Amino acid sequence: MHELAPMARFGGLLATDLRDVTDDPRALSSSGWWAVAARYDGGLVCARFGDVRPAPVPPPGRWRGPATDGWHSSLDREAYTAGVRRIRAHIAAGEVYQANLCRVLSAAVEPGADIDALTAHLAAGNPAPHAGTIRLPRHGVEIATASPELYLRRTGDTVESGPIKGTAPTAGELLPKDHAENVMIVDLVRNDLGRVCAPGTVTVPELCVTETHPGLVHLVSTVRGRLAPGAGWPELLEHTFPPGSVTGAPKSSALAVIEALETAPRGPYCGGVGWVDADRGTGTLAVAIRTFWIDRPADGPPLLRFGTGAGITWGSDPDHEWRETELKAARLLTVAAG
Repeated sequence: MHELAPMARFGGLLATDLRDVTDDPRALSSSGWWAVAARYDGGLVCARFGDVRPAPVPPPGRWRGPATDGWHSSLDREAYTAGVRRIRAHIAAGEVYQANLCRVLSAAVEPGADIDALTAHLAAGNPAPHAGTIRLPRHGVEIATASPELYLRRTGDTVESGPIKGTAPTAGELLPKDHAENVMIVDLVRNDLGRVCAPGTVTVPELCVTETHPGLVHLVSTVRGRLAPGAGWPELLEHTFPPGSVTGAPKSSALAVIEALETAPRGPYCGGVGWVDADRGTGTLAVAIRTFWIDRPADGPPLLRFGTGAGITWGSDPDHEWRETELKAARLLTVAAG
């Protein structure tokens, strides 16, 4: 099988001519244009490309994806709702205030499946503000994201995050629980950014703004700060990763709860994916939600994977949270069917 060439797409740019690949975040402060993929469960891949130019996403065509009923979930409905009840017990015990419970869906695809061909379908069927693609087959990175959520945007010494918490089919169906959840995570993101920003510079310009996306609405807030002298991408990633909106509060306790309840690794899902232009001191990383990736095991067919989850609070209803995971997945799985 012919190996697909390395490439990346973000923000209307197509990057080719791979020059370097490293796991050292200090490279993002050196020179050049970098595609960045940070796995939720550990592992950073930074790829510098030599040719970066404007290019539209091609029209849909070559992708052949799994049927919408051809996916296997790492947690079925019974296991997921039991997990929600378990998180509520942790909350009752005062161990966490909120935790994000996720499941990973998997389906076989053809050996020649090209993640960039899926990108064309996502662009047409589920446009997203932080859509992008990274294809590095030799480095185990084949990701197509339709993420609506900003993890980190850097312009000079200004850094911004846009946590999403609160999801419903329509604005009228958002619950008080959604607003409370968003405020909790905003507080966590403020604290995370406060560890790398100059004292007194972290603000919340927008709180719980309703945004409309294909098939659903989200509550989105904005947290902004000015980096402390000497702080850059290594410090940002060290002190803010994994993103607070896909972990919980307090983050350390939520991570322990997640590890105990989830039965499949999240991989790039809920990590960070995007680009950094080291020459211009700019960059945008999305939270890798609404994201597909291809795994190529040595002993079986390639697997297309997709993650979906929900933030659990004391006010959560287990069946409602399961339905939220289905809502987040439904449109994307239809698009991925091609």
